[in-house]
Amino acid sequence: MITIIVVDDHAVVRSGLTMLLSDKPDLKVIGEATEGDEGVRAALELKPDVVLMDFSMPHGKDGLTATTELKKALPDTAVLILTMHDDDEYLFRAIQAGASGYILKSAPHEELLAAIRSVAAGNAYLYPTATKRLMSEYLEKLKNPENKGTYDSLSEREKEILALVAKGYANKEIAELLVISVKTVETHKSNVMEKLGLKTRPELVKFALKKGLLNFE
Repeated sequence: MITIIVVDDHAVVRSGLTMLLSDKPDLKVIGEATEGDEGVRAALELKPDVVLMDFSMPHGKDGLTATTELKKALPDTAVLILTMHDDDEYLFRAIQAGASGYILKSAPHEELLAAIRSVAAGNAYLYPTATKRLMSEYLEKLKNPENKGTYDSLSEREKEILALVAKGYANKEIAELLVISVKTVETHKSNVMEKLGLKTRPELVKFALKKGLLNFE
């Protein structure tokens, strides 16, 4: 039996998901919450196998912050992010937070059920169109060898800054962590982007993830 907590700020969504999941013999909803803090408290008390977490909740703690806290306290509990955002940046932010999966609210019921069972079994789950996009980008990079080995051209300091930027740290926070000036951080960051041929932060996050630079502990 896979135990589940549903965290969403819309009562209709929570009710619908609970009805859908409770109809399956191998799934059981053991709790609900309306925002992140409440979801974390419920998870700590009930210790579910899976937390189905809404990405955006305007009242209280958002889904990503709650996911980060929950995974620190309950590393064995899988978090499946449920969202309306079909966007790579949101996807990578969810992965950074420690989520095991990311699925759209518009997904068919069968896909949602498969995602829950997958993350409960210890696997990662991405909705099919996201997986296809990531694979396409990966294969495209294999076809274009001009970018191969560019990570090795970074200095150790640039590699540090690359990892911190990808994890979501602001320039000021990085400066404080590394005991350097904000201007120096900005210079290093600019050099990293130029050396790697990147133009946006989401591209940088994807690069860092593929290089295994993100520590989700």
